[in-house]
Amino acid sequence: MRPTGSRGNPAILVAGLLLLSLNSFSQENVLDRELKLTGNSTPASRALSEVSRLTGFLFTYDSQIINADRAFVIPRYDMTVREILDSVTGDPAVRYSVIGRHIILYREIAGTPADDTLAEPAPLTFFISGRITDAESSEPLPYATIGISSRGRGTVTNINGDFILRVSVECLEDTLSVSYVGYVNRRIPVRSLPGNYMTISMDRDFIPIPEIIIRAQDPLLIIRKTISSVASNYGTTPALLTGFYREGVYRRKEPQIYSEAVVQIYKSPYARSLQTDQMKVLRSRKIENLEAKDTLAVRLKAGLSASLSLDGMRHLFDFLDPESFNSYEYHLTDIVTIDGQTAFVISFSQKNWVTEPLMQGDIYIDVDNYSVVLAEFEVNPLFIDQTGESLISRLPRDYSMKPEYVRYRARYRQVGGRYCLSHVRGDLGFLARGKKKLFSSRFNIFFELAVTDYRTDNVERFDHEELAPAYSIFSRTINGYDAEFWQDFDFLKPEEDLVEALQKLNVRLGEFGRNPLP
Repeated sequence: MRPTGSRGNPAILVAGLLLLSLNSFSQENVLDRELKLTGNSTPASRALSEVSRLTGFLFTYDSQIINADRAFVIPRYDMTVREILDSVTGDPAVRYSVIGRHIILYREIAGTPADDTLAEPAPLTFFISGRITDAESSEPLPYATIGISSRGRGTVTNINGDFILRVSVECLEDTLSVSYVGYVNRRIPVRSLPGNYMTISMDRDFIPIPEIIIRAQDPLLIIRKTISSVASNYGTTPALLTGFYREGVYRRKEPQIYSEAVVQIYKSPYARSLQTDQMKVLRSRKIENLEAKDTLAVRLKAGLSASLSLDGMRHLFDFLDPESFNSYEYHLTDIVTIDGQTAFVISFSQKNWVTEPLMQGDIYIDVDNYSVVLAEFEVNPLFIDQTGESLISRLPRDYSMKPEYVRYRARYRQVGGRYCLSHVRGDLGFLARGKKKLFSSRFNIFFELAVTDYRTDNVERFDHEELAPAYSIFSRTINGYDAEFWQDFDFLKPEEDLVEALQKLNVRLGEFGRNPLP
């Protein structure tokens, strides 16, 4: 695979331009293409599937726009794709947009109201939401990166592939970018999204890489170039990040403690600097499902601090530190698509002679600029018993702990030519058993930070009294549940099983609705 920007054969370039022209011509005219559907009538969903089969184009639409069971009467004459869609939707307000090999069906939002007499009218905002799925299997894609192309606004999908993001009226003429490792980027006009809950499908991007090319690359050389490029890729000036933080403790799949917060982070320069990162909490709430008789109350220790430490480009990951190279094996295992660019996949694991628990996993490094865009890693399962209670509060004396897994994830995205932290997550699973107990209790703990806004202008450090207790047990720093938690801030959409579990606790979840408009 030749990296982006390298020289190629002129004949190949000409052929590529010709193919691009043919594709563009096809995209512009697909709505006017005439098709002949068979049968007398068919459900609307089947009619769309038939159009996809005949044209090769996939549909993206709000399920509320299409009544899947509505019978579509098929005429005897050929119809254009546009006429078929008009008949299937039965709604003249539905618009069609063709982007790539996707046809988007949407209801456009009403025009912005005219300026009133107020000197400074409140900014008009909209929610855009949906689910990101695999185009072939329809399976949801967790932790897909969502962003407004020319701005620092963004979020990630939850485990169910769902997302929600608040955007201002200024973003309506921009595009929404959706990216996932190994998939073709999707770009959708923001104007087609508010008021619609879109299921956005992603196409896999297969890159055939001859094994000889992979063998020819030196993974340690790639990593050394990555380390030397940190300042130029991630910035030499401070940045202000707004994010949504959450952490939870599950016992037998039931939430014991669940905490959330909107936070701001002063991100110090990635160049050599004595400055530290800072964090302050703007909004927070917690929900506890603990009984007075419950002596086994597990809490996550220093989750806010752990989120900051997972910025491995600011606090260099151990497996990227040259002083640790002798403890790890590195292999270039693949080249994939991510964020519309190609990236090396370097797998690493500790050497056989190392007996302490180290990390193993994969690093995704951009082929062109040597930036780390994603790192997924875990504590080596062979030595996980040595990790002990490093991430949780101390268990009662009569309980023992057996760790099952410790996993981490750190994701970056590019904004204005500079990479910024996008999403970090940590997951811990363990068994706890009392000395006089016959059975163990299984616990699953997680912490997660999704950056929803990013800016570099007029950034100042926080006052000392504003700082969050990053090294404390976060859930103990919150007084209670705040029903007005969201206000004007973005949040991660909770997973379906979490919503169901919280509803059983009679928690007010009005803001968890599908379209939580104020």
